[in-house]
Formats: sequence, structure tokens, C-alpha cells
Amino acid sequence: MGWWSQTKITALERSASALEWMARRRGRLPADPPHLVTGLEGEKVGFFYLMRNGYTVVARRWSSNRVRGDLDLVAWHGQTLCIVEVKTRTVHDIVPAEISVDSSKRTVLRRLTRQYMRRLPGKTAPHVRFDILSVYLVPGHEKEVVHFKDAFSWSDGRREWD
Repeated sequence: MGWWSQTKITALERSASALEWMARRRGRLPADPPHLVTGLEGEKVGFFYLMRNGYTVVARRWSSNRVRGDLDLVAWHGQTLCIVEVKTRTVHDIVPAEISVDSSKRTVLRRLTRQYMRRLPGKTAPHVRFDILSVYLVPGHEKEVVHFKDAFSWSDGRREWD
């Protein structure tokens, strides 16, 4: 990615932060619980991380009326559809953030992905990759993003029923 593209992404990120700051200052943002605010901040960091790394993000917090839950970020990386689960922490714990994507969460993400893919145009399904972004927003430190590409696959070795 070129210098100009990086500069535009940085400007967009700063503009989004400034608008959020103004809305918060005017009392226009809902008073969400702290853990939700942290999660949304992590998703924003993940969004800009992906953009800086050449991904085209096409959806944030995508949900279906047929399956509970949501897809944090949906992006294209070339011809690959990337479903990105973002896990945000404010401390470096003994247990890394990505460990919280257990088999139950992976099953939900797969079901949501199937619902998302049904809405895509065309007759052939794209190659899909499931990624995890661990975002660490430790106060007093730089934001840290750890990207686990192809973190899990369509199955865990057993038959899944929709």
C-alpha cells in the first residue's frame, strides 16, 4: 500500500476519533457499559488495521435475523472473503484474547457466515477464511494488534448441523 493510501487511512481514523470525541462531549453517544465501549474501540482499531494491510472491509457488526450473534468484520483480501472476529483486552493476561473464540463461538461464526454468503451475488461461493484479531488497548501503551490468519476452518473435524 502506498504512502498516499496510508495517509488517507490515517486521516480517516483521526476524523472518526474526533467525531466520536465531539459526540461524547455533547452527550450524543449512548452510555454503554464499559466492556461494550472497549469492544467497539477494539473493532474500530481492527477495522483500520485491516485497511492499512490492504483489506477491503465491507461490513462491520453484520447480523442476521435467523442466527443470533454478529460478524465483527467482513472483508475481502484479494479473492478471499475474510470473516474477522475481534477480541479486545485492556490488559495482557495469562490467557491470550484469541483463546476466548471457543468451539461454540466458532460454530456461531460459521452459521452467520453461511447466512452472509447466501446474500452474495453469483452462483459460486468464494474462498472463505476465518481470522481472529487480538487487540490490546493497554492504558499507557501503544495499541497492539495480533492477527491470526486462517485461525480455524469450516469444521472442527465433526459433522455440523445448521
